[in-house]
Formats: sequence, C-alpha cells, structure tokens
Amino acid sequence: MAFVHKEMKRLMGKAIHSKGMIEDGDRVLVGVSGGKDSLSLLYLLRERIKRIPIDYHITAVHVDPGFGVDSAGKMEDFFRENDFEYRVFRTDIGIRAHSIENRENPCFLCSRLRRKLLFELADELNCSKIALGHHKDDLIETFFLNMFFGASLSTMLPVQELFQGKLAIIRPLYLIDEDLIRRYTVKMGWEDIDMGCPTAGISKRQEIKEMLLGFYKSNSKIKGNIFHALKNPKPEYLL
Repeated sequence: MAFVHKEMKRLMGKAIHSKGMIEDGDRVLVGVSGGKDSLSLLYLLRERIKRIPIDYHITAVHVDPGFGVDSAGKMEDFFRENDFEYRVFRTDIGIRAHSIENRENPCFLCSRLRRKLLFELADELNCSKIALGHHKDDLIETFFLNMFFGASLSTMLPVQELFQGKLAIIRPLYLIDEDLIRRYTVKMGWEDIDMGCPTAGISKRQEIKEMLLGFYKSNSKIKGNIFHALKNPKPEYLL
C-alpha cells in the first residue's frame, strides 16, 4: 500500500504543480461519479491540503442519472462517513439520454447534460475549478475515439479554460495509469458505486479500450509511446 499511495500522491502532485491547476484560495468542485477514479481524486485532493503551503476548498458533487439504483443514496453515505462537504442531485438525465430519439449516442448527451449541471453549480458555489477524475488511459482512449468517430486529432486537456477563463476543468490524475488507481482503491477497500447505466461496458469507448489492451499486451512500451506522442505533435507532417 505504501508504494501505491506514494506514487498516486507523487503523480497527482506533479500534474497539479506542472500545470498550475490549483492555487491558494481556490474553490474546487469535484465531480464524483462513484467510480474508482473520482473517489481516488476526491480523497487525495483533501489529503493534499494537509501537506502543502497553500489552502483550497473542495465540494464533492454527485449526479444520479436516474436509472433506479439510487447511486445518490450510496454516495451520500460515503460523503457523510468520510466527512466531505457535498451536493447530490437526483435527475432523469440518463433516461433522457437513452430515449428512443437518442439511441445513436446516449453517452454524449448524458455527459453534456451532467456537465451543464456542474457548470451551473460551480457558478452558484463560486467555484473557479471543476476537478474530474480522468486518467492517462482516458486521454489515450479519447484520442482514438475522436479520430475514429469524430474525424479529429484531439483529446482531453489537463487544464481546459471555459467562459473566457472564468472557469477551468482540471484533471489532476491525467499522468496516472488506470491500473495504479485500481490498485489504490483495492487497498483502500472501496467498491465502485454503480450508476446502473444500461450501456456501460458496451460503448465505443469500451471497444477502443479492448483494442488498445491487445496492443499493450504485445508491447509494454506502446502505451507510453502513445501518451508521449500526444505531447509531441508534428503538424508539419499532417495534411
């Protein structure tokens, strides 16, 4: 546990420091789905306050998409047991995104509606940052998703400024492998809180994940090479 915890702290700290993600006095809204990534992010962000020379404030936020499994109730229990300041929203976002009229891309609409709610709450709480639990694998998978299905060479940004700089989305886990996060949450004794999504595990993202896993198994350097390539584009060799 000691190595895993230390490495998680080191890589998150490196990401935050190198990209200037959080400054003294910031109010940060932390989006918490209930999965291993967002639980780790929330816990480590609070822990970090105790050992750095700056202070910031975090509020955990969970959006229940309305699939009938009451993820909101489970997240409320977690937040209370661990003494986090929080907001929980029970919505019908997931149902609307999976309606007959939107069968082609439910994940896109669900994500967009949840993000809109987070933007509105960040404004209400006077938060200048929204922290999300996307990790290294998410950035790589998003690159291939955008290329294969969106015809663009792009991915998530570690820091993405919005509304003329009034708000920024930050991704403090972007340097961390998904497997390290999984090992950390196992050691912490946390289980994923299921939101009941009917397309979980059968999405285009899952197809990309499985494709990449095949490459990773054939050559352990491939993931690192892809990630470094995202930081080393050569526009002069693109059409």
